[in-house]
Amino acid sequence: MHNRPVLVDFSEGVDRKVLKRITDRFCTLNQLRLDRARSSLTWRQQIVLDLLPLVFHLNHPALPGYHASDCPHGLDRYQPSDLAIHAAQRLARSFRPSSGRNTPGELTGLYLMGSPGSLGHSVASDLDVWVCHCNDLAPGRIAALHEKARRLSHWAADYGLELNLFVFSADDFRHGRQEAEVTGENCGSAQHYLLLDEFYRTAIHLGGRYPLWWLIPAEEEKRYSELTRFLQDNRFIRPDEYLDFGALPSIPVTEFLGAGIWQLYKGIDSPWKSLLKLLLIECYARDRRNGLLSGEFKKAVYNGDATVDSADPYVMLYRRLEQWLLSMEAPGRLDLVRRALYLKTGLPLTRAAETASRWQGRILQQLVFEWGWQRQILAELDARHEWRVETVTDLRRRVVSELTHSYRLLSRMARSDNVRSSISTADLNLLGRKLYAAFQRKAGKIEIINPGIAPSLAEENLSFWRRSPVAGHPGPEGWLLFRNLDSLADTFWQSPIRRAGSLVELVVWCQCNGLLSPVTRLNLRQETPDAETAALLTVKDLRGMVGFIRQYLGVPQPPSRDALMSPVHPETHLLLVNVGVDPQASLTERGLHKLSDQHDSLGFSGGRDNLVATIEQVTINSWREVSLQRYVTGDALVQCLKNLLAMAARDPASTPSIDVWCARGSHSQAITRRVRELVEDVMQQFFAGGTGPHPLRYLLRVDKRWFVLRFEGCEPGFVGLSTDEELMDYLARPQQDYTPVVPDRYALQQDPAFRAVCQACQPGVIQMFWQPSGRRIRFWVTDETGSLYGWSQPWAGGRRQALVPLMRFLENLAERRQLRQMAGAESPVAELICNEVIVQAGEARLERTPLAPESLALEGMELQAVGVQQGDGSLRFDLFCDEQEFSFQEYGERQMAAVAHHVRQGRRHGENYPVYLTDLHLPHDLDPQMWQQELQTCQYIWYRQQLQLALNRELGLT
Repeated sequence: MHNRPVLVDFSEGVDRKVLKRITDRFCTLNQLRLDRARSSLTWRQQIVLDLLPLVFHLNHPALPGYHASDCPHGLDRYQPSDLAIHAAQRLARSFRPSSGRNTPGELTGLYLMGSPGSLGHSVASDLDVWVCHCNDLAPGRIAALHEKARRLSHWAADYGLELNLFVFSADDFRHGRQEAEVTGENCGSAQHYLLLDEFYRTAIHLGGRYPLWWLIPAEEEKRYSELTRFLQDNRFIRPDEYLDFGALPSIPVTEFLGAGIWQLYKGIDSPWKSLLKLLLIECYARDRRNGLLSGEFKKAVYNGDATVDSADPYVMLYRRLEQWLLSMEAPGRLDLVRRALYLKTGLPLTRAAETASRWQGRILQQLVFEWGWQRQILAELDARHEWRVETVTDLRRRVVSELTHSYRLLSRMARSDNVRSSISTADLNLLGRKLYAAFQRKAGKIEIINPGIAPSLAEENLSFWRRSPVAGHPGPEGWLLFRNLDSLADTFWQSPIRRAGSLVELVVWCQCNGLLSPVTRLNLRQETPDAETAALLTVKDLRGMVGFIRQYLGVPQPPSRDALMSPVHPETHLLLVNVGVDPQASLTERGLHKLSDQHDSLGFSGGRDNLVATIEQVTINSWREVSLQRYVTGDALVQCLKNLLAMAARDPASTPSIDVWCARGSHSQAITRRVRELVEDVMQQFFAGGTGPHPLRYLLRVDKRWFVLRFEGCEPGFVGLSTDEELMDYLARPQQDYTPVVPDRYALQQDPAFRAVCQACQPGVIQMFWQPSGRRIRFWVTDETGSLYGWSQPWAGGRRQALVPLMRFLENLAERRQLRQMAGAESPVAELICNEVIVQAGEARLERTPLAPESLALEGMELQAVGVQQGDGSLRFDLFCDEQEFSFQEYGERQMAAVAHHVRQGRRHGENYPVYLTDLHLPHDLDPQMWQQELQTCQYIWYRQQLQLALNRELGLT
C-alpha cells in the first residue's frame, strides 16, 4: 500500500505531527518484520523472542538469565505485551506482571538485527541482538549485564537457537569506544559504519527508545549532527524517546579493507551470506554515487514506497548487486549471487508445496521467475543434502575465487589510495591467522572442501584402490578413491573421487571432509604390489586405521580466539607405521617369521633388521589445520624424529600428544610400542621440564647404523654413521658447550660398559675409563665438554703398564693448562678422574682407580709429538724419541718407519710391545677459521691414538 510522501523542511520549522508520522511508518514496518521473524521460528523457539524484552526489563529470579540483584534492568518506554507475559508464565507460574511497576530505566534499547524477518533468514540463522544501556553505569554493573547476556545465550541454545547478545551504550558506539574484540560474531574494529548501515536497514525494535536516525531525511544525512542537536535543544523530541547511534552519510575508505577481511573470516563458516555481503562492500567501494542501502531504505519509508516485501533487507541487497553486476557485464558473478541468495534462504521450492504459500516462498518464487531458472536448476540446488564431493569441490572453488577476488580488489584499492585501514592491528592479525588456517595451501596440508556448502558429504560405500603401473594401468603408482566400485574393471570408465600417494592421505582427507561415517562400508581393491616390501592390506587393517584416526580427528572445528591469538603449534601427532608395507615381506610370502632374542624393532634378530620401513605423520595444530608428511626412505624414523623435534623447538612449553599405530602384521605390537617409547624418550630428553632444546647428543641405532640426534641452536639435525669407528670419531669432535651423549634405551644393550661411560659424563671433568676384555683392554676418555673417545688395545702386561701411559699423558695436559692458568688464562683446570668399568650379569658399575702421583713414573723412552700446521692446511707431526728429533720435514713419508727402527734399537732383548705417546702439542689453529684458546682433551686423545696406531703398525702390532 502506497502512502503519501512525508516532507521535513528544517528551514521552516518542524512539526511534531510529521515526526510522529515518520516514527509510525517505521514502527508499522517494524511490527510486520517482527511478525515475520517470529513466524520463522518454531513454536518452542518463539518463547525466546517473546521473552527477551521482558527478561531485560525485569530482574526477576524466576526468569531466564537472572544473575544478580543489582544487575541493570528497566527498558525505557517498554510495557510487557500479552505474548511476553504468557511466555513468562509458561516458564514460571508464580510470575505476575505487576512485579514490573516502577522499574528504573537503565536499559535504553533492545534491537534484533540481521536476517530475522527477512528473506535471508533460515532455520540455521542466528539471532543478533543489541542491548544498549545508560552511559553512567558502573563497570561492575556492566559486567553483571554481560554475564546475564551470556546466561541468556546458553538458555536460548536449549531451544535450538544461537542467540548473540551485544552489550554496549549508544554513546560508546557513536564515538567508536567499544572495547569488544573480534570473536565468532563480534566484528571488533573490523567495521563500524558498515555495521551501522546494516543495523539501520535491518534492525527490528524490540523495546526501549527508537533510533534517532529515523527522523533525519536521507538527503540531510550530512547535516545529521546539526539537525539532531536542533531537535533535542528545541525539545521536539523527549530525551527518553530516541537513541542516537550516529550519522551515516557514507562509508569511509579506511573501513573497506578491514570489513573485507571480516567477511572472508565469516565466509569460512557461512559462505553464502558472506559472499553477498562482501560483494556489497565491493559495490560500495567501486560505486560511490548510488549511496548506501540504509539511505535507500529510509528514502522509501519517507516516500511511502516501503512495503514489507520491497523493503526486505535481502531483497534490497540483491537488487543493488543485480543492478551493479549488470552494469559491470558480469553474468557469471551475478549467477553466483543468485545461487548464494537461494541457498541462504534454505527454501526448497521443488520439494514442499507449503513453501510457496509462505511469505518467504512467495518472494523467492517471484525472484526465480525473474531469473528465468528452469526446474532443473532448482532441483539441483534443492538437492543440496545429496551433493557429492565433486559438486561441492567445484562450487567451493567458485565461492573461494569470488571471495578472494573481492578482497584483493579492496586491498588493491587501499594500497593505490595509500589508505590506512581502520581495523586494529590485533584484529587484523587475528582475522589473518584464521584466513591463513582456512584457505592457505601448503605442502602436506589437508584441504577442507566443505566449509558450510553442503550439510553432509557422508558416503555409504567407499572403495580404496591401490594402482600399480606393472599391472598395465597408465600413471604413477598410488591410491585412488572411488564411490561404489564393484570391480577393478570399473576403474577404466569411472572417475575417482580423489587420488593420493598413500592410503593414509586418502583416509585422513575423507575423515576431515566428512565422507566417512560410522556406517560407511569400506572396500579395498589392490593390484599385486611391485615393491619388495609392499604388502597386501585387508579391510580389517583399513577399519583399524580409520578407527585410530577417528579417535583424534573428527571434522575439524574452527580454532578458538585464544588459539588464534597465540602462535601456531602442534597439538597432536599421529604416527602410522608400515601402512601397506611389510619389512619382512619375502618371509611372509613363504609363511615364515624370523624369531630372535633381540627384541628391538629397530635392530631385530642377529641381522639387525629395521622393522620400521615407513612412517606417515598426521599433525593437528592449534589452528585446527591437519597436515600429513610421509617418510619412506631408509632413514624414515630418524627423519620423522628430526621433524618432531623441530616443531617442538618452536614452543617447548606446549607438549603435543603423540600416538602410534602400526598396520597389522608380524611384530606390529612390538613396533608400535618401540616407536612410541622412542618418541617419548627423545622428546623428554630434549625438552624435559617444558624447556629446551637441551644440549645433548642422542645416540640411536637403527639396523647396522648409528645415528646421533642433536640441536645446532634451535635447529635439529642428525648424522648417520656406518661403523663403530666412525661413531667414535664423531663423538670425539670438540663441542662449543658441554654436550653429553645420551644413549637410547636399546642402543647399547649389548655394551653396558659403554652405556655406563656415557651416563658418567660430567661438565668440567676429565674422566678416563678402562675395562679389561680378554687379551685387550678398552679405554674411554670423556672431557670437560662431553666429547668422548674410545678404543681398545692389546693388554700384554699388568694393570699399571696399561694405565700409566694414558694417565701420564693426561697429567701432562693438565700441567700445561695449570701453567697457562698461572700465566693469566681464565678457564679453570678440569678435574681428572680414573674409573674401572666392571660388568656383572649384564649390568655395569664404576669403581674409582686411585693412582698416586709417584706411581705414574714408568721406565722407558719418552715419546713426544709436536703438531705443525702446513701451508696447505694439513697437519703434520715432528716426533721426539728420547730427545732425538724425527721431523716430517727431514723424513717425510719414512718418518714412522724411522721412529719404529729407533724404538727397536733401544730395546735390550728385542721385545716387541706397543709404544705410547707420553706428550703431544697441538697448534691452536687446528680449525683454520677459528683460534681455540684451549683445545679440548679429546682432540689430543684422538690425535694421540692416530699416531700410536701408525707407529705400532710399523712395529707390526695392532
